[in-house]
Order: sequence, then C-alpha cells, then structure tokens
Amino acid sequence: MILQFLWAFLVGGAICVIGQLLFDVAKLTPAHVMSSFVVAGAVLDGFDLYDKLIEFAGAGATVPITSFGHNLLHGAMAQSEEHGFMGIAVGIFQLTSAGISSAILFGFIIALIFKPKG
Repeated sequence: MILQFLWAFLVGGAICVIGQLLFDVAKLTPAHVMSSFVVAGAVLDGFDLYDKLIEFAGAGATVPITSFGHNLLHGAMAQSEEHGFMGIAVGIFQLTSAGISSAILFGFIIALIFKPKG
C-alpha cells in the first residue's frame, strides 16, 4: 500500500515537473501548458497508454489535467462504437460532465463568498 502512494506521488510529481519546466524553460503560458497536457492525455489514451499509467500510478495519473484529455477521448471512443457519429459528443460530455459541473458550481460559490480586490 505504501508503494502505491509512492508511485502516485512520483508520477503526479513528474507530471507537475514537466509542466513547471514548460513554464520556466519553454516560457509557455498557463493556457498553452494546460492545453498541451489535455492533448497529451488524449494522445496517450489513443495509444492505450494512459489506462496502463492509471493502473500503475492511480491518483498520480487521474488527478492531473492530463486525465481530462484521457476522459474526453475515452468517452468519445466508447460511445462512438455504440451510437456512431453522435456518440462522440455524447461520450465527451458523459465522462467529463461531473468535473465540468463541479468547477462551474464551486467557482460560482467562491465568487459569491469572496470579493475581488479593487
């Protein structure tokens, strides 16, 4: 069990280190890094590598933004097999709707509670 925590920490930390290097060395903006990570997660899922990474690292692979790209492609592919072309849109929203809805809801609640500095 301790080994699972260690691998999750190391893999998640490695993903974060890559992001930090993209900020510092490549001078990319946060939007570029986030978009790159989403695309990287989708590409890794396309080659069936991200599921293996999740099996190996657990939360270290499911918590970073790369998992969002994985979920987008994973859902689209699963539903496209069942529903054809329309299944692509259905699948994308089916797996990611909880995360998107939570981000919107909690962002709204925080905006109501705190006042921005003027």
